Amino acid sequence: MPKRMLQGVVVGDKQDKTVIVRVERRFTHPVMKKTVRRSKKYHAHDEANLYAVGDTVWIEEHRPISKLKRWSVVQGEKRAK
Repeated sequence: MPKRMLQGVVVGDKQDKTVIVRVERRFTHPVMKKTVRRSKKYHAHDEANLYAVGDTVWIEEHRPISKLKRWSVVQGEKRAK
């Protein structure tokens, strides 16, 4: 079975080798028929501490690394200064 990949924005990088990524999904509300945005935060493993707050990253499912980390950063792009 292929591993899931999600795209999100780094919202926290205070921990060592860990980033917190906010992934946003959009869907149409079944009753109101409006587009609704929902977001969820994931702890992801960032081995080299490359990414900082504001960077866009792709994360991939991974075996459990710690209590909260089940994702790892695959690739990303730095936010323009």
